[in-house]
Amino acid sequence: MVFAGLRVLELGSLASASWCARLFADFGGDVLKLEPEGGDPMRSAAPLFDNAGVRESAAFAFLNFGKRLAWTSDADLPALIADCDVLILGACDAPDGAAGNDALVVIDASWFGASGPYKDHLATDATVRALAGLVQLVGPKDGPPMAAPDFQAGYVAGLWAFIAACAGLMARARDGGRRFDASVLEACVTLTEYQVAEAAIRNEPQQRAGIGRFAPTYPLGVYRAADGWIGATMVTPAQWRGFCDMLGLPDIGAAPHFTTGLERLPHADELEAQFAPRLAEKPAAHWFAEGLKRRLPIVVVPRVEALAGSPEFRARGAIATIRDGAKVLHAPASPLRLTRTPPATEAALAHVGADAPAWRARPEAPHFATPAAPTGALPLAGFRIVDFTMGWAGPLCARTLADLGADVIKIEGCSYPDWWRGVDRRANVLREKLYEKTGRFAVMNRNKRGIAIDLTRPHGVRLARALAAKADAVVENYSVDVLPKLGLAPATFRADNPKLVTLSMSAFGASSPWRDCRAYGSTLEQGSGLPQLLGRPEDPPVMGHPAFGDPVGGLAGMSALMAALLHARRTGEGQHIDLAQVECMMQMTGPWMLAHSANGAAPQRSTGRHPDYAPSGVYPCAGDDAWISISVTSDAAWARLAALLAHPGLGTLADRSARQAAAQEIDAALVAWTRARTPDAAMDALQEIGVAAGAVREPLGLLSDPHLVARDYWLWSERAYICL
Repeated sequence: MVFAGLRVLELGSLASASWCARLFADFGGDVLKLEPEGGDPMRSAAPLFDNAGVRESAAFAFLNFGKRLAWTSDADLPALIADCDVLILGACDAPDGAAGNDALVVIDASWFGASGPYKDHLATDATVRALAGLVQLVGPKDGPPMAAPDFQAGYVAGLWAFIAACAGLMARARDGGRRFDASVLEACVTLTEYQVAEAAIRNEPQQRAGIGRFAPTYPLGVYRAADGWIGATMVTPAQWRGFCDMLGLPDIGAAPHFTTGLERLPHADELEAQFAPRLAEKPAAHWFAEGLKRRLPIVVVPRVEALAGSPEFRARGAIATIRDGAKVLHAPASPLRLTRTPPATEAALAHVGADAPAWRARPEAPHFATPAAPTGALPLAGFRIVDFTMGWAGPLCARTLADLGADVIKIEGCSYPDWWRGVDRRANVLREKLYEKTGRFAVMNRNKRGIAIDLTRPHGVRLARALAAKADAVVENYSVDVLPKLGLAPATFRADNPKLVTLSMSAFGASSPWRDCRAYGSTLEQGSGLPQLLGRPEDPPVMGHPAFGDPVGGLAGMSALMAALLHARRTGEGQHIDLAQVECMMQMTGPWMLAHSANGAAPQRSTGRHPDYAPSGVYPCAGDDAWISISVTSDAAWARLAALLAHPGLGTLADRSARQAAAQEIDAALVAWTRARTPDAAMDALQEIGVAAGAVREPLGLLSDPHLVARDYWLWSERAYICL
């Protein structure tokens, strides 16, 4: 196993910290989670399931299977830390003794980081996503934005924390230990970054267009089939024509005024009135088969409760078995699919007190060789990466390697460059080199070196193989058979360089029966089942992002690559990673899948009201389309809020169940208060009294967010380019 003998200590309570630690456990690390007396507060987090007469948290179980759990003991901590490799702090202070271990890698995970105006703010998964621009564009056009249930922010931030921890281990032999400030908010902005870049260049804030409608692509949504739901994303003119031909609507597909998504989106109601009834005539499986035949991005949108039994996901080993005595539960397995050293797919449900607060014996501490570089250099200095990626997911993965100091060489085909440059080849575009000035392309490919090679010619293939022969890793996110048909299969690269790590980031995985399914980031969200968790009863399954699967797949791919590179540095052995981006998205359904496997209950859909917090939701503020996300997380916080609202009778609703029963009355009082204030003024006032709240930011507004500005999150640069 990659992390056999590695000692990881987890303290505190934060989903991102727990997910980071669980990834180490998935690959054989000795992960010890110490809980305070009374247990981690996340033990009460929804969804819940019955276990031998006790209500347990499926979220807690999903975050912690494969770990060892013990009670915190101040007497034991110094010895544990002295022999620890990675210390993961979940919104808590480092204990005494951490400074005495010079080789310790510390992940200091918190909602907002150790500095900045928000550093002491209270938060929940939902309020942080609101601040990160992940709520404003979701939901009906004229109603309040919709907020998905918890765990999305925690999962994404956990991937970033794991990447940081691996980076620290990578440089430890050279520099000793490092400490990383792991902000959940900043991690979540990764999902919004592309929209920020596009809006900044145009100086045009995005507007909520309605359920399943995200500019500039249309159709991009979930539609009813005869027996369920399908997801469809038509990006290119050819895809739109093929979609219309499939439905017997060739005239619409050929209409010149409907060529692009931006031209179609204003006519969405009119177009859906024609194609939606036809989709509803046949089963979802029929349309999926038609999509495969016609190479169209169409996918079945599964129910969460059906995921664990899917023959396709089971064939990939994407479903983990979690045993609790005689009881067998199921949840998504780690998506970091290293082929030589795969993650565990079976584990025991963790129980506190079952383990002593002590490390397991190990023959020797693991050693990861560090490439030669100056002391204090960036963690991946000395690594070389060959980057065959395009779009968002692959370039984000490779960019993160470059940001951490690796020498990343991006290879583009002469006749098929990265499509995020744009596909416009008109004379003025070529004359002004606008393909070098596309905001989204520039943002995702910073810090790299670039070269164009004609990969259809033998000499081009030889050049690409020569670069890979001297590299540490090759990253690609083409469709499954593209590079192999060119003579550049992962096995070919590794035959030239046995120490090489190769990462393929396809939509469904090379070993999947669905390997040939055409997909975008939106397709991956649809195929993961996640949209089934969001929406009102009358809504179709609601998507929460225009291309969710892209940044999530990019971060998961980076996480997998870091684990494989550490293994190569430990053993000298390269290997292949067969990443399925849909499995990366499926992790966000994990708690609900696990709960269903335990008690058979179908998950409840969410629009923003949280089952554990009362009141909670998205509330209107002063201004046009202005909103705030609020979560009252304790009875004490409610008492302070009731006093602030000064509403007769509200103060008597002391416990959560009473407040949930009086939700309409409370919401009316809250709306009266929030409507008189801007989102930021309301957030400041609520944070002042200890209530978790976050202004619902639009993506463009993130550029001026005071916390991100204070922490220098946004860095402006002039991008040089050369065209020979």
